[in-house]
Amino acid sequence: MRVDKWLWQARFFKTRSLSAKVVTGGHMRVNGTKISKASHSVAEGDVLTFPQARHIRVIKIVAMGERRGPAPEAQTLYEDLTPKEDPVPRGPGADGKGRPTKRDRRNLDLMRMSRLED
Repeated sequence: MRVDKWLWQARFFKTRSLSAKVVTGGHMRVNGTKISKASHSVAEGDVLTFPQARHIRVIKIVAMGERRGPAPEAQTLYEDLTPKEDPVPRGPGADGKGRPTKRDRRNLDLMRMSRLED
């Protein structure tokens, strides 16, 4: 099956032309080899690496699809091997409170001054 068609059937991209753009743009790897043709064929057991939104996805093909079905059916076509990313830690004192108060800013200035003196 063509790689662009499989990506569309597995619901990684909304349209087949979007999946073809990712492949032809040179952003796709199949089993570690960079490909640039949307007509490249894939089979069960192949590992695909491609960007999606702001993440790099690593997918192992488990099955070939018959059609572009609903999402639960599409999720059975692949195994997600993407490493889980740790959430980015927030700045000190942010804690979701919004903007720092004058007291917080004074404490930050004191901490910075003490680091400079060391």
